[in-house]
Amino acid sequence: MTRATQPGRLSATRRRMSSPVLVGRARELGSLAAAVAAAPSVVFVEGEAGVGKTRLVAEMAAGLRGGSRWTAVGYCQPLRDPFPYGVVLECLRLCADRLERVRGRLGPVLGTLRRYLPELAHLLPPAPPGPRDAAAERHQVFRAVRDLLAVLGPAVLVIEDAHWADEGSRQLLRFVMSDPPPGLSLVLTYRREDLPGDAPLGRTFRPPPGTTGTHLSLAPLDSAGVRGLVEGILGRPVAAGFAETVRERTAGIPFVVEEITCALRTREGRLRTDEATARRLLDIVRVPVLLREAMAERMHALPADTRAVAEASAVLGVPATAELLGAVAGVDRAREQVAALLERAVLVEAVENAYGFRHALGQRAVYDALPGPHRQELHLRAARELARLTPRPLVRLASHSRRAGLTEDWLRYSEQAADAAVRAGDTSTAMELLRAAVADPAVGAGDVNRLALKLCGCALIGLHHWEVTDRIERLSCDPRLTDEVRAELHLWLGLLLIREAGAMDRGRAEIELAVEALHSRPERRLRGMSVLAVPCMATVPFTTDLMWLERVEASLDTLPQGSPRTALLANTLCARTISGSPQAADRLGLLPSVSEAEAAGALHDLARVHANLADGWAWTGHYERAREFLRSGLSLAGQAGASYITGTAEATRVRLDWYSGAWDGLAERADRLARSYAHLLPLTCELRLVQGWLATARGDWDRAEAAFRDTRMDQPESAIAPVAVAATGGTITLLLHRNDTGAACAYADRGAALLRRKGLWVWAGELACEAVEAYLAAGRRDDAQAFSDELAAGLVGFDAPLADAALVACRARLADADGDTTGAARLSEDAVGRLRALGLPYRAARFAEWVAARAADVATLTGLTRTYEKLDASADAARCRHLVRGTGAATPSRRGRRGYGNELSPREREVASRLADGRTNREIAQTMFLSRRTVEEHVANVLRKLGAASRQEVAHRLAHHGLPWRGDPTAPDDHGGSTGTRTAPPRASTREEHPGPHG
Repeated sequence: MTRATQPGRLSATRRRMSSPVLVGRARELGSLAAAVAAAPSVVFVEGEAGVGKTRLVAEMAAGLRGGSRWTAVGYCQPLRDPFPYGVVLECLRLCADRLERVRGRLGPVLGTLRRYLPELAHLLPPAPPGPRDAAAERHQVFRAVRDLLAVLGPAVLVIEDAHWADEGSRQLLRFVMSDPPPGLSLVLTYRREDLPGDAPLGRTFRPPPGTTGTHLSLAPLDSAGVRGLVEGILGRPVAAGFAETVRERTAGIPFVVEEITCALRTREGRLRTDEATARRLLDIVRVPVLLREAMAERMHALPADTRAVAEASAVLGVPATAELLGAVAGVDRAREQVAALLERAVLVEAVENAYGFRHALGQRAVYDALPGPHRQELHLRAARELARLTPRPLVRLASHSRRAGLTEDWLRYSEQAADAAVRAGDTSTAMELLRAAVADPAVGAGDVNRLALKLCGCALIGLHHWEVTDRIERLSCDPRLTDEVRAELHLWLGLLLIREAGAMDRGRAEIELAVEALHSRPERRLRGMSVLAVPCMATVPFTTDLMWLERVEASLDTLPQGSPRTALLANTLCARTISGSPQAADRLGLLPSVSEAEAAGALHDLARVHANLADGWAWTGHYERAREFLRSGLSLAGQAGASYITGTAEATRVRLDWYSGAWDGLAERADRLARSYAHLLPLTCELRLVQGWLATARGDWDRAEAAFRDTRMDQPESAIAPVAVAATGGTITLLLHRNDTGAACAYADRGAALLRRKGLWVWAGELACEAVEAYLAAGRRDDAQAFSDELAAGLVGFDAPLADAALVACRARLADADGDTTGAARLSEDAVGRLRALGLPYRAARFAEWVAARAADVATLTGLTRTYEKLDASADAARCRHLVRGTGAATPSRRGRRGYGNELSPREREVASRLADGRTNREIAQTMFLSRRTVEEHVANVLRKLGAASRQEVAHRLAHHGLPWRGDPTAPDDHGGSTGTRTAPPRASTREEHPGPHG
C-alpha cells in the first residue's frame, strides 16, 4: 500500500550505477526548493515513469537535513483494496519523536487517531466518543490529521506516485490543503497517464489565498543532460556522439539512461564511448531487468485488443499508422486502441499520424516477452502488409521475412535492399544485410557465392568494421564457395586487412595467395599485383615493388576503358607518385575523364585515383599538385558515395594543412577524424602523425610521444612506411627537446635502417635533418656524413622536392660542424628558400631559427617568435624568446607591457593550460624555457586570478570562465591508444638547464 521514510531522512533510491550528482534539473530543483520554503505550499511534480521525480524530491529533501523542518515521505502502491488514508497515516506514524516534544499542546480531537495510529496511542489524548455516522467520523479524522500536522510545526509531507493514491487519501489531502497549517508544505509526484481522473487529488485543486501553488513538469533530458548523466555514472568524459546515440535509444529518460549505461558497463568492462561502438552495443545489449519488469507490468494492465496493438508496434519496430498497427495486430477499431495506448503513454506519436514506443529499449522489452509462435505470426502479418506498400520498404521486408521463416523472401529482399543502399551511398546498411545473409548456414551455395562477393565490394567502398572483415575471413574457408570465388575472396580480404591496424603483413599474405590462385581471372590477378606494387604498404625492398609495378603497367594497354583499368591506375599511379618517379605526371594521360568514368561505371575508382595522387604527391613535396587532386578527389568521392575514399582524402588534407600552417582547429579536426575512422590504419596513422607534430610544437610532449607511437612506427612491417619514417623523425625532435641525444640517435639509426631496407630515400624529407642533428649533437659526425651521402645517392633520378630541401639543410649543418662558415651560410640560405618556396612556413621557420641562433640574430629571432605565435607553436615561441634573452636583448612581447589586472596574461594562459593538463612546475619550465622560480610566480598568479584553491582545480576554473585549454578531456581519446602512458621513447634527462634551439 504505502512506504514511508524516517522523518528528515528522505533520500533517493540509488542504484549501483546512478550519477552522484543531479543532472539537468537545476531550474526545477530551484523552483521546488523555493516553493517548499514559502509554506504553506503545495507542489505538484508531474512526469512519466523514470523521468526523475523521486531523485528531484530527494535532492530537495537533502537540502533540508539538519534544519527544523520535519520531513516524511509516503509511497502509494497500486493495490486493489487500499487502506483508507493509508499513505498519509504511513507518514504520520513516524512522528513519535516530534510528537513527544509537543505532547502538552495536543487537542482532544487528536485522540481520534488512536485506532488509526496505534504506534502513537500512548502519546495521543483519550479517544473522544465515536460519531454517529461514517461521514461525521471521516470529518473528525480529517480535522485530527490537520491538527496533528499543525502541532508538529514546520513540516514537509511528500506523497510519491499520487496517481495510485486511494480516494480517501485524496479527500484527506484536499481537506488539509484547503486550510493548511502555516508551516506545512505538501509535495505530490504523479504520472498523468496513470491518473484515474484528470487531477492528482481527484479533481482540480486551487490553493487558497496565502498558499503557494507550484506545478513542475519534468521532461526527458536533452543531449547535454544525457551526456552529463552518463559521464556522472562512468566517472569520465564521453564523446558527444555517444551521448546523442544513448539519448536516441532511451528518449532521454534518466532511469533508462542509467540502466542502459549500467548494462553497457557490465558487458564491456571499461566501455569504449565512441558513437559507432554505442550503436553496435545498444543493438545487442540486454534490456535491463527493471525496465523489462516495468514494461511487463504496464502491458498486463492493458485490455487484450489494446495490448495486441502494442505488441504489433513492438514487432514493427518503427512508428506506424493506426491502420497498419491494427492490420498486424488483427484487431478492429485500431484507432481507439492507439488512442488508449497514447493516453497510457505506452505509445507516442513519433511523427504525424505514426505511432511507436517512446524509446527503443521499451519496444525491445515488449518484443522479447512475446512467445515465439506469436512473434513469428506477427512478423508474417507485417511482411504481408508491408509488401503492399509502394515503394516497398525493402530493409524492413527483409527483416520481417527472416523472422517469419520466409528464407527465400528474406534473401531476395536483402539483396534488393543492399543494391538500393549502395546506390544511395549507404554502404553500412548494405554490409549489415549481406553479412547476415552469408552468415546463415542454411543459405545455399549459389546464393553465398554471389552475396559474398557483393559483401566484399561494399566493404571496400564503405567504412567497414572488424565484424565484416571477420565474416569475410571465415567465409574464405566456407566449403560452399567455389575455388574461383574463394581465390577472389582472398584478394578482397587482403585489401581489407591492409586497412586495419596491425594486419598489414597478413593482408599482403592474403593478396599474394590470391595472385597465385587467380589465373582464371586475369583482371582480378592484376588488381592484386597492383596492390603489391604500392611501396608504402610494406618494408619489402623497392626493387620488389618495382617488379610488380612494371608487370602491371605492361598489361594496362591491353585493357579497355572501364572500372578494372581505372582501379589498376589508382594503384600504379599512386606507386609512381609516392616513390618520386619523374614519369608520374606523364602517365596522367591514361586517366579517363569524369564523363567517361561515369559511363563506364568507374566513378568510384576515378575518385580513388585522384585521392591517391594527392596523398602520393603530398609525401614527396609537390603540395600544389596534391591540393589540386585532393579537391577533385573529394568531389568525386562525394558523387560516388565512397566513404572510405572521403576519409583518406580528409586525412591527406589534415597533413597538407599542417604543412601550410593552417593550424587553427587542426588538432580537434584530426582527433575527430581519428575517432571516426579508428579501425582504419592508413587514415589513423596519418592523423596521429599530425597530432604528434602539433603537440611537439606546443610543448605537449607526452601527448606527442603517444601520438607518434600510435602510428606504429616501432612496428614498420605493419605500418604505412612513409608515416613510420616521418614519425621517427618527429620522435627524434621530441627527444632532442628533452636533451636525450642518446635516445634520439637510437631512433635516427632506426629510421636510417628502415630507409636502407626499403631502398627508397624520397621519404627522408621528414627524417633527414632530425637524424643529422641528433648525430652531430652526439658527436657522431661520421654517421651524419654517411647518412647525408646515402641520401644524396638515393635521390638521384627521383623527383622529391622535400627530400631535396632536406639534403641541402643536412649539408648546411655538416658545413657548420666543420667550421665552413661561408658554405654553411650559402647552403642555409638555399635550404630556407627551398622550404619557403614549397609553402612550408613552420619547417622554414625551424631551420631559419637554427641559422639565426648561430649568428645571435636578434631581429630574425624576434620575427620568428611572432611567426611561431601566429601558428600557435607555443613551445617554439618560448624557445625563441629564451634565445633572445640569452643575447641580452629585450624579450619580444605579444601584447605590449600593459597590466592585466585580474585577467590572465598570455604567458599565464599558457601556464594555466599546462597546469590543467597536470604538468609539474619542472615540466612547465622545461617546455616554456623559463626558470623554475618564474614558473612558480606564474602558477601563484594563475591560482589567485582564477580563484582556484589548488592546482587540481585549475581545469575546472578554466572551464568555468570559458577558457579552453589543450588536452581538454571533454574531447576524449577513443581510438584505443592511451595518451596518458609514458613509455618509450625515453623520458627527458634530469638536466636543469634549458636546452638550446635544437637540443
